[in-house]
Amino acid sequence: MPVADVAAAVAQAPLFDKNMAVAVAIGVGAIGPALAIGMIAGKAMEAIGRNPDAAGRIQTPMVLTVAFAEAIAIYALVVALIIKFV
Repeated sequence: MPVADVAAAVAQAPLFDKNMAVAVAIGVGAIGPALAIGMIAGKAMEAIGRNPDAAGRIQTPMVLTVAFAEAIAIYALVVALIIKFV
């Protein structure tokens, strides 16, 4: 079987479909922010548990940091949408 035929068969395989690329992009792009948000919230709860009086000073930066981490997932969504529709 010539190499060109193999390349054509691989290119037409469902594994290399755009939908699979979109799924991988959003899946991989969501893992990092999910872990980051979990770690941020866990450390904030630990800090509040140790010093309940500082809850107000801990909660505001925590929410801001979670928003920055979530922005990374939104970037992954944008990349996935670009892959899907372009």
